[in-house]
Amino acid sequence: MFRLLDSVRMALRGIGSNWLRTLLTMLGVLIGVASVIVLLAIGTGSSQSIQNSIQSLGTNTLTVFSAGQFSSSGPQIRFNQLNAQSITLLSNRENAPDVKSVSPVISTSVTATNGTLTYTTSVIGSTPSYLAASNYTVSAGRAITSADVAAHAQVVDLGASAASGLFSVGSNPLGQQITLGNAQFTVVGLLAAKGSSGLSNADAVAIAPYTAVEDQLTGESTSFSELLIQGRSASTLSLAQGEVESILAAQNDTTVASLPFTVLNQASLISTATSSAKTFTTLLGWVAAVSLLVGAIGVMNIMLVTVTERTREIGIRKAIGARKLIVLFQFLVESVVISFLGGVIGAAAGIGVSHFTIAGVKPVLASYSVPLALGVALGVGVLAGIYPAYRAASLRPVDALRYE
Repeated sequence: MFRLLDSVRMALRGIGSNWLRTLLTMLGVLIGVASVIVLLAIGTGSSQSIQNSIQSLGTNTLTVFSAGQFSSSGPQIRFNQLNAQSITLLSNRENAPDVKSVSPVISTSVTATNGTLTYTTSVIGSTPSYLAASNYTVSAGRAITSADVAAHAQVVDLGASAASGLFSVGSNPLGQQITLGNAQFTVVGLLAAKGSSGLSNADAVAIAPYTAVEDQLTGESTSFSELLIQGRSASTLSLAQGEVESILAAQNDTTVASLPFTVLNQASLISTATSSAKTFTTLLGWVAAVSLLVGAIGVMNIMLVTVTERTREIGIRKAIGARKLIVLFQFLVESVVISFLGGVIGAAAGIGVSHFTIAGVKPVLASYSVPLALGVALGVGVLAGIYPAYRAASLRPVDALRYE
């Protein structure tokens, strides 16, 4: 045990005697470890951001988009509609037991005005169920009601960004009138902030009864461009999709395979996005692993140089009785210490960098990345040091003492 501890002390003295070279060698491992932590954090952050963006669109939702059918020669032969009858059929519990709510959607972009303040907002005409399905919550005032829809009431719930753009700080928007396009609407509710996702801002909205939006902004129509359907649970969303497709196919006298509508399943989107994000994170991890490989090569190179420089020292130690295992352990410890110190400093640097937004992505530190990076750093030290340490331990004392 004493000889082993003595070898550790000699290894540390060897590292300290060439501190600048040691620091430069550690730098390769440091960069590799920091890269592993930061790149995995970026991948994890991107994955969470994508999932949050999709989930902010709604809870357990299906979105049905209408589309026309065209013949090969060009003219439209039939236009399939999402209409009031579609909503009635889809809302029937007997027809669709896994559907919780069906919300028609009419959307348009207008310039909203309040006195001298203007704001470009997306006006969404729908029913009260739209807010719950889209994960909107009312932070002040009230939500639009079924009575508002029936009465064609010109009332509106404002998103957080739209409210801040149309009203000065400290003022109360509730009960105030704003102009959407050329029509007057009364603010009856304020929506809690959801945040932006990519190029879209879920808070730059004004949600009003679809009847009033048709009356004042888009013109009356017998069909809707979109239906937002909320399933009863995430586990039965696929069942709900099957029910929706079957009902719409029957209504339009066609088959599910030929359904002239696009049905977007939120669960499928999340699954696809998660899979893509995992692939992206894995690729980033391999890029970081290349940095660690470069660091390992640097450690091995320096250890080989160290063995060459200290050949006579090795010969003297072996001549006075140092065993092969002791010499091997000395140089292996030196390699491991260099790699581990580089790993610790690199981990600290990686954790620090992960607190900053990088290329528009807020990194999220992966719980496994730090122990993984430190474990790899230790492995690098062992693997990079084995050959140089074995070479040093295998030197014959006579040959080592003759070395100049």
